[in-house]
Amino acid sequence: MLAPEVPMSHSVAGEPPSAGRRAAPLTTAVYSAAEWDLLTSLPGRVIVVSAAPGPGRPRRGVAEGLAGLDAVAAGRSFDSDLVRAVVSAIYARHDGGPAGDDGNTDLVDLLAACRAAVRVLDRRADPADSAAYRQWVQSVAARVCRAVPTGRVRVVGDGPAPADRRFLDRLGDALGLR
Repeated sequence: MLAPEVPMSHSVAGEPPSAGRRAAPLTTAVYSAAEWDLLTSLPGRVIVVSAAPGPGRPRRGVAEGLAGLDAVAAGRSFDSDLVRAVVSAIYARHDGGPAGDDGNTDLVDLLAACRAAVRVLDRRADPADSAAYRQWVQSVAARVCRAVPTGRVRVVGDGPAPADRRFLDRLGDALGLR
């Protein structure tokens, strides 16, 4: 099976795109199918684990899940070819929705997957794309943790619960953001 080619954040010698086609970036990195699956499934897994209840973490509902999906979709406007390509791949899946809910909502496995994604990005991605991807994945979790449940009014100073802050810190560490 051939690995998909994923465009990265550089343009080709200023050549204009062919009519009706998007210009291909100058630099491309080739990810194996397993690497690409990791990068495209990680945001969905982050939503699942961020929304899962845990010690000191509240049970989440529809509003929080939708906030995570909105954060994934926001990647379409990122200034990173990698993030935009990942979002496109997520929404191009046969069911039209983000992947990642493989039934695995284990925090330890999620953190290991984040560290594996960082290793892939370190080997294959442009540093700016790597940073953008990692920050975007963190923002998905932050949006879920900060979402206001349906029917509740946000109070000034309302932020994530202490357990959610610890979760976000651990996620940031695994993504190499701290």
